Amino acid sequence: MPASHQLVVEADGGSRGNPGPAGYGAVVIDPGTGEPLAEAAEYIGVATNNVAEYKGLIAGLKAAKALFPSDDALRVHVRMDSKLVVEQMSGRWKIKHPDMKPLAAEAARILPSAVVTYEWIPRAENKHADRLANEAMDAGKRGKQWEPSSSTAALDASSPAVPPAIPPVTGPPGDAAAGAAKARAAMVSRATAAPAAASTTPQTGWGAAPDLGAPATFVLLRHGETVLTPEKRFSGSGGTDPELSAVGRGQADHAARAFADRGTIQEIVSSPLRRCRETAAAVAGRLGLDVRVDDGLRETDFGAWEGLTFGEVRERYGSDLDAWLASPDVAPTGGGESFTEVADRVSAVRDRLIARYQGRTVLLVTHVTPIKTLVRLALGAPPESLFRMELSAASVSAVAYYADGNASVRLLNDTSHLR
Repeated sequence: MPASHQLVVEADGGSRGNPGPAGYGAVVIDPGTGEPLAEAAEYIGVATNNVAEYKGLIAGLKAAKALFPSDDALRVHVRMDSKLVVEQMSGRWKIKHPDMKPLAAEAARILPSAVVTYEWIPRAENKHADRLANEAMDAGKRGKQWEPSSSTAALDASSPAVPPAIPPVTGPPGDAAAGAAKARAAMVSRATAAPAAASTTPQTGWGAAPDLGAPATFVLLRHGETVLTPEKRFSGSGGTDPELSAVGRGQADHAARAFADRGTIQEIVSSPLRRCRETAAAVAGRLGLDVRVDDGLRETDFGAWEGLTFGEVRERYGSDLDAWLASPDVAPTGGGESFTEVADRVSAVRDRLIARYQGRTVLLVTHVTPIKTLVRLALGAPPESLFRMELSAASVSAVAYYADGNASVRLLNDTSHLR
């Protein structure tokens, strides 16, 4: 080990259902050799993906500290594929969710903040910790806890030695960190490559670097109209689950013809709500594809506001509406979902689908809030930006996700296929 005792911690957490059966994994690595020095994994019962990610971080930091418990020269570089944890622990994102605050505080107490740095990495570079987390969840499914002696995570990961620790991303938060991930990749390349005469001219333009490969492209189709849509009534996942109206079925057919003409859609994933499944079925019938349903794409639960117009909600629940408009942490009257809760859910399904469909073009048939949330996160925009986007029935938007973590918004609220 170097005299300064530099360590890399890679951590991951997962939840099969979000919330659902959950577990975490963490590995401590010698950055010079890539050798795993310590592993930790645990099944934690029913929890959300974000809770499991934080639990993995805590376990990894504790394992690193245990290797050199009294060494003031210890330096730890954390690498995780959870942007939420990385940005919150780096101090660039506020921690608002009540379940996250105590976990973040616990992680911060393990080692002084000055000796810990954080870096977001793609899921493909976090194989060892991901495998540990899945081993823990598999053990929990059998009613047992993970045992180090039975782990094959180190062999399954089969990844090259990790690069030297590099500074964490700085700048505005969000998925589109203004090319910071590309700059980070360039720093790693310069630090590990053999000396050679190379041009120092940086890449210019908005396109992705050639070595990033094809992105996962999400084409975001809002469902067609229902009887509630023209009246602008709250229609979420806690209401009557209306079917498409005659107008909505026509819109779905128009969208299906447009996608058939383009010939670019390779997979279809839909919200479980009826209006989305009907819209997705119209497209799938034209393209000859199956439809996968993902519960994470469902609309916000608007609680007691379901079926009401904005004016009716203002009249009946004025103070609750004002609080909801002022803070993403406030839920609608009667136990609905806050925008923060929806963002957590949508982020989890986004990450899951990116991992599944890297390099493919996927049609996501979903609702206003999930689509706006995906666009907001890709832009690194604040929650209040949700109220500043127009999203028509059966409109098309698109976001591309590259292997380095950058996202590119390519389209928003296109309705040209309906004319």
